[in-house]
Amino acid sequence: EEDGSFQRKEENQLTKPLISVIIPVKNGAPYLDQCFQSILDQTYRGSLQISIFNDYSTDQTEELISQWIPRFQEKNIVVISNKNSSRKSGCGYAKNEAVKHSNGTHLCFQDADDWMLPNRIEAQLRIAIEDPMALIGGGFIREPENSTARFTDWCNRLTDEELYLQQYRECTIAQPTWFCHRQVFDRVGGYVTNEDDIKEPIPEDLIFFHRHLDLNGHLRKEHQPVIVYRYHENATSRGIHRLKLTEIRLRAFEHRVMSQVSSMTIWGAGRDGRKLVMMMQPEHRNKIIAFCDVDVNKIGTTWVQPYSNFPIPIISYRDAKPPIVICVAMDRTSGVLEENIRSLNLIEGVDYWH
Repeated sequence: EEDGSFQRKEENQLTKPLISVIIPVKNGAPYLDQCFQSILDQTYRGSLQISIFNDYSTDQTEELISQWIPRFQEKNIVVISNKNSSRKSGCGYAKNEAVKHSNGTHLCFQDADDWMLPNRIEAQLRIAIEDPMALIGGGFIREPENSTARFTDWCNRLTDEELYLQQYRECTIAQPTWFCHRQVFDRVGGYVTNEDDIKEPIPEDLIFFHRHLDLNGHLRKEHQPVIVYRYHENATSRGIHRLKLTEIRLRAFEHRVMSQVSSMTIWGAGRDGRKLVMMMQPEHRNKIIAFCDVDVNKIGTTWVQPYSNFPIPIISYRDAKPPIVICVAMDRTSGVLEENIRSLNLIEGVDYWH
């Protein structure tokens, strides 16, 4: 019986894809035990490989990795890890290096401070086999509970269709849940890195996300939670200026939407709407024919762009004609914005974008 069980295990590992778990880490000592144990607890019975890039840790990260290697080897899991980097390289570089030194057919991206739920790899691999061109995400549980409640609720309740429809609002596939076939990563060319990433972080996940879509890549999601996603007040991503994020999303919107239309109305004549106009490239800025708004004090007036004599009229939202880009936050008006949109019978992704 033991010989038969061992034989079945070998057959499983030979017939199932090799999964590379990609872990960038910097000063992850407080979290690595939980992260690594969650990998051992996976229900997936194929071959696993863990590729770690230690990015200039100054705590006990390197020692903990060394302690865990024999435990992984007992389960036939290969660990690939660099000697601790002598200089800080940035998150994008760390992920690229970990991918480069791995050889799995599929990549499972895992942040060192999060932990997987037991069926993560099995559930996401099932989708990846069905759709090899997909960047695959998953639901998540926040730790501490109720941190970033609005984002968590929005991201977790997105439908398969909304993964595409709301792509300009945020990255609809939460990066700590990413899973994909290696060819998806290779087609995009990996994460963007530059020397400035060391001093000023760049949103490499958002850039990757939109490059993937530019290449007609697919978006898929395991709707059940696949990880516990830890929130940190001083997380690297919180140091990225919101205008940088807006610029990346706007360039993608200009490329995929604005370039296909001759005019556009902006819903919201406040700060965000005006800032969007000023950030547009000139050929797209000239397509803006109106702002629409609900504020009676603004309706009937005009706004003149700085450094330009071109006035943009502000009209009632009831008079707005598609296509429309909405620059008012969803889920923050007690349903008024959403009801106003419905009253005009607008179709998301056809008549309007957010």
